[in-house]
Amino acid sequence: MARKGLLLVNLGTPDAPETGPVRRYLREFLSDPRVVDIHPVGRWFLLNFIILPFRSPRSAHAYRTVWTEQGSPLMVHSKALTAAVAQRFSGEYEVELAMRYGNPSLPDAVARLRARGVTDFTVLPLYPQEAPSSSGSSLARTYEVLSEPWDVPNVRAVPAFHSHPAFLDAFTEVARPVISGMGADHVLFSFHGVPERHIRKSDPTGKHCLASQGCCDVLTDANRHCYRAQCFATARGLASRLGLEPEGWSVSFQSRLGRTPWVKPYTDVVLPELAARGVKRLAVMCPAFVADCLETVEEVAIRGREQFLASGGEDLKLVPSLNSHPAWVDTVVRLVRESEAAATSSPAAAAAREAPGRVG
Repeated sequence: MARKGLLLVNLGTPDAPETGPVRRYLREFLSDPRVVDIHPVGRWFLLNFIILPFRSPRSAHAYRTVWTEQGSPLMVHSKALTAAVAQRFSGEYEVELAMRYGNPSLPDAVARLRARGVTDFTVLPLYPQEAPSSSGSSLARTYEVLSEPWDVPNVRAVPAFHSHPAFLDAFTEVARPVISGMGADHVLFSFHGVPERHIRKSDPTGKHCLASQGCCDVLTDANRHCYRAQCFATARGLASRLGLEPEGWSVSFQSRLGRTPWVKPYTDVVLPELAARGVKRLAVMCPAFVADCLETVEEVAIRGREQFLASGGEDLKLVPSLNSHPAWVDTVVRLVRESEAAATSSPAAAAAREAPGRVG
């Protein structure tokens, strides 16, 4: 019987909050053509003459503001989640954490699973919404690593879970006491941004995505792979569970890079606009991240809060991410079990089980 392994994949983090390690991390990250999808020569020039020389020291400083004795928040929470999931799957799945960029690397994590005899792999990209620059890149690299040996193992990927009830319920459980405790008069759902061209590439019709104000109001065949539409679906699901009125919540996108248009509205533009509208106590949820990281702690809880207060707001609180919350651990277990059940009950799997054996 095949030994099963579970690979939890997140984006990554530098090994230390210093310029050198941050530069190495950014080089690997931004050299990925699924992240910076421009001509290779232009990408090389942009990376080596603009981004790395100037962004590396600034990013290192930002990392130092959130670094803990145990490491970066993303690493600390991801390790805690992996340990909790491994305990739940003891004797059933071998569980490893991998980062798409940095350490623990995908090749090293796969090697550890292979060393324990794993021949059946389940891959869970820890991104609720799918995007070529996150889940797409992580899966592509995972498949590449798994296909390097002569014998390619069985592998299945857990799909994006942006609207999965268990994911939405878990985030609601984390968010409700924070929102009620601070008496928030508005909730902002701030998602990681992507360039608009990435969105248009995911539209098979070439006519739907970003073509109208309401293009993301409903998930359809035209936008089912659209990251922005999936973000709005997540926000609607959370707002409904939290009992928020239509005027009591909004959506924005953060962490843009460069001068090309990214999906809108931008978080750093929305924050002063909310303060100007009279919002005083703002709760911010970041449901594109399942673990707190630089983008949630430094960008929102520190810089975003300073910006909101300077614009006239009275309080801004970041709703913690799922991290290793028990409800999130339950969700991960459920996602994996559902993925395996779907794979084994598919017509193709049934046909394979029923096919007569042949002697070569």
